[in-house]
Amino acid sequence: MPESTTSSESPDPTLWVTILAGGSGTRFWPASTPTRPKQLLPLVGDRPLIRETLDRARALGSEDRIKILTGAHLLDPFREALGELDRGTYLVEPEARGTGPVLVWAAWEIIKSDPAGVIVSLHADHTIDPLDAFLETIRAAARAAGDRKALFTVAIPPTRPETGYGYIRPGSALDLPGEAEGFRVETFVEKPDLETAREYVASGYLWNSGIFVWPAGVFLEEVKAVAPELGSLLPLLEAGDVDGFFQQAPKISVDEAVLERSSKVASVRATFSWDDVGAWEALTRTQASDEDGNVLLGSVHTVDSGENIVMAEEGSVVLFGVKGLAVVRSGDIVLVADRKKTPDLKTLLDALPPHLRDPDRS
Repeated sequence: MPESTTSSESPDPTLWVTILAGGSGTRFWPASTPTRPKQLLPLVGDRPLIRETLDRARALGSEDRIKILTGAHLLDPFREALGELDRGTYLVEPEARGTGPVLVWAAWEIIKSDPAGVIVSLHADHTIDPLDAFLETIRAAARAAGDRKALFTVAIPPTRPETGYGYIRPGSALDLPGEAEGFRVETFVEKPDLETAREYVASGYLWNSGIFVWPAGVFLEEVKAVAPELGSLLPLLEAGDVDGFFQQAPKISVDEAVLERSSKVASVRATFSWDDVGAWEALTRTQASDEDGNVLLGSVHTVDSGENIVMAEEGSVVLFGVKGLAVVRSGDIVLVADRKKTPDLKTLLDALPPHLRDPDRS
């Protein structure tokens, strides 16, 4: 699914964009590692996912209003991949504590510069198309979030009963700017089993994309109101003790800490296609396949083989008479797996010795 990278509109000077760019590098092992997570891989086109995300961020807001939220171990790889960015673009979290603490910190930093700032929170590793539809959706959400003093999510109309995503149950409709369709969020639900996912799709539930839009001040007020485990630590940020804030913050997602507890959460329905590129299987949706249903990246040759996903970062891979495999050659490691097992690579990695789990550090 190639992504357009240009827009007919100019960046919005009122928006801030945060890009969540952490990650442990497990979902696309062995191509991904802790120091080379999937957002640094060209899994959709010929550029890393984070480069595509940065282009979307630049279309939304000016470059001095973009903040990349990441860990110290990824700062150098990102600066190499995105060399033109100023060091101040990066907010480097002292410890990984999930999306809750780091988005609280980002909002705190932004509000110091712009008390009226509206934040768009993106993930570094999503694929989105077309760009203009994405921008239209986000700008409508930003206007509505400011007018209504609300926390907005972007909801994706599901195309299949997916067990890897959380879902949103829509509530009453909202009157949003332009042609945007919005609603109050009735409830968030966690990743379901397959049968439950089928029921959700049939009942009109939507996917929770993890894309958020909110005024920084409204978000922090809700943190104080509904997330005491984070709100009680805000004096540490006020005192400039970022390390202390992260040391005491629990490991928690922003969904669990704030969105699932707040009464000020609304959503806008996406008019663009979206994928979180969550596992090797996602390449069947983001890459073209050959006449036998194979997705082939790199120097790969197949004979009498079908429905395989194959990546060769070095050398060549040849398949003969096999079906339904994921085969990845990266560095000194070759992975051969049943395609159906690839969403559960963490189980495999937990069973491997450290020098195989993280070859970068061996």
